[in-house]
Amino acid sequence: MKLIIVESPTKAKTISKFLGPDYKVESSYGHVRDLPKSKLGVDLENNFELQYVIPVKARKVVNQLKKDAKDSDEVILATDEDREGEAIAWHLSQALGLKDQKNIKRIVFHEITKAAIEKALQNPRSLDLNMVDAQQARRALDRLVGYKLSPFLWKKVARGLSAGRVQSVAVRLIVDRENEIRAFKPEEYYTIIANLKAESVTAPVEALLSKIDGKSLEKFDIKNGEQANEIVSDLKKQKFVVSNVEKRTAKKNPPPPFITSTLQQEAVKRLGFSSKKTMFIAQRLYEQGLITYMRTDSVNLSQDALIAAKSWLEKTFGAEYAAAAPRVFAGKSRLAQEAHEAIRPTDVSNAPEDLKDESDKKLYKMIWQRFLGSQMPEARVALSSLEITAGKYTLKASGQQIIFDGYLKIWPQKFSEKELPVLAKNSALDLAEANALQHFTEPPARYSEASLIKVLEEYGIGRPSTYAPIISVIQTRNYVQKEKGRFVPTETGELVNKVMTEHFAAVVDIDFTANMEEELDHIADGKEKWQDVIGKFYGPFAKNLEEKYLEVSKAPEETTDEKCEKCGKPMLIKAGRFGKFMACSGFPDCKTTKPLPKSAPKLTGIKCEKCGEGELVERRVNKGRARGKFFWGCSKYPKCDNATWQDPTKKEGEGVVTDGAKAVEKPADTDSESETPEGPEELDVESK
Repeated sequence: MKLIIVESPTKAKTISKFLGPDYKVESSYGHVRDLPKSKLGVDLENNFELQYVIPVKARKVVNQLKKDAKDSDEVILATDEDREGEAIAWHLSQALGLKDQKNIKRIVFHEITKAAIEKALQNPRSLDLNMVDAQQARRALDRLVGYKLSPFLWKKVARGLSAGRVQSVAVRLIVDRENEIRAFKPEEYYTIIANLKAESVTAPVEALLSKIDGKSLEKFDIKNGEQANEIVSDLKKQKFVVSNVEKRTAKKNPPPPFITSTLQQEAVKRLGFSSKKTMFIAQRLYEQGLITYMRTDSVNLSQDALIAAKSWLEKTFGAEYAAAAPRVFAGKSRLAQEAHEAIRPTDVSNAPEDLKDESDKKLYKMIWQRFLGSQMPEARVALSSLEITAGKYTLKASGQQIIFDGYLKIWPQKFSEKELPVLAKNSALDLAEANALQHFTEPPARYSEASLIKVLEEYGIGRPSTYAPIISVIQTRNYVQKEKGRFVPTETGELVNKVMTEHFAAVVDIDFTANMEEELDHIADGKEKWQDVIGKFYGPFAKNLEEKYLEVSKAPEETTDEKCEKCGKPMLIKAGRFGKFMACSGFPDCKTTKPLPKSAPKLTGIKCEKCGEGELVERRVNKGRARGKFFWGCSKYPKCDNATWQDPTKKEGEGVVTDGAKAVEKPADTDSESETPEGPEELDVESK
């Protein structure tokens, strides 16, 4: 009997369908060893040796796998083909006592199909210890930053706070963007639009003023209304003539198949899925054998996949909708390293409509469409433009029309078609009206999940497996919140960022963090030893931390005139994980706390459907597992207990609606902040 060990039960179940009675497929249920939660777990005196333990929840699984391994002729480790998967395989070999046995084999594949599994079994390899070391280095870095900086924040700022190596950089990006928005000063500018008519056509021509005296207009050349109105008045005196006509055909190329980051970005835009939800569903699709491995930064496609796509396209749409030659895309990620394929369906004949779960269906359809679209011809667009002269003024009108949809047939994108009337050069035009349009420059947009992932990838921060956990964690820790789908830093997030940027600049430095990712790549390639990389980081980090404990004073607590209702001592305003709150100055003898007086709740203008009297207001949960999360409840509470997680100002289906009585037990703004801190966290480990 041969024992195959994978990470998840679903993956085990799928693989077992392809194998005969000689194989037994079991799951490790993820990691079987980890660093202890109760202590640092990194031996600073012994070359950063990591002190692994088997968590309580994994002991039963490990004991059963030990028994299965002992009863097997061969143990095959079939965890995922990336650093995290390699590390899980190595931990299994250690935990099961298999490290010295010659009957251990390591197999890898990036799709769970019969052909892929059979090919992997025919080509086993040994464990890649360089990849394991790269994962260990990441784990050690995240543990050192989390467990060393979090206590500093507790002592100097507020209890319950935490710092993470990559998490802190993400918060900095969001805070920096918010500061840009606050500092932004709008600038006024104008554009001039003319509506023109020709005798030979009925459709009007809308033209934009583009030149004056032959000089192209820049954005801020028309600065005020007085100047704009003068131009409009002058235009009304001119004769308008078509001075040039241009027509050409442009090509619109299809985008490449998905990698992890682009899948998450597009799922936010098209489906409204969070990155966390996207990766959860993608993992499920992968384990069911429907798509290739979903953590990848490669846009490569196998020859078999290319042949299958061409055959399907020709059969379904005709030869004109299949690219003449396979399309090959170049990857743009600075971090691309693992030899995976892009994310694609394992079999294009598995239609999206065959899936039962709606979320699975939506994400699979998007992956399926994107893959097939990548192997279709480009769309062809007819572009036309008119240059119109009016005295010293030159105006331009443009149009575009799709003449062959190509890949747009299966991968639709926003495209505004505009048809220009057919006019000959030197045709005369009459001015119907001319208008000066006032504009103001707008501040940079806050980050959405899609744009944050994009900028993290562009800067080389994090890995495909870390984007979703990072975004989830910075919200869970109440460092940022979402407003209309965009990230806004909280008071706590800005406070922590201020401390980090002022005193631990290297930890939140974008270039430093990106360079650390490259160092991890070097470890995976066997070019550096992981202990050396940790040593280069930890020496200066530890020295700076020691100095900051002496230099930095604890954030002052604000005094109030209010007395504690239990002991009579003055109440203080303190900073906590979920913002400021009031606490007795007699702490720890007196642990009385209560929230700050609240301002009026944020009204939505939407009537409560349950009672018809109140209005839905935005509130935040301040205790329990949903702590920090926003919900919407009736302003007549407790008379009416209607409450929902669904933002009533958004379209139906963009959130989850829960029964009012179950959503919250009492209004969130009556709860108090606890003085009890949670344990420090690294928060940036790769997700499995």
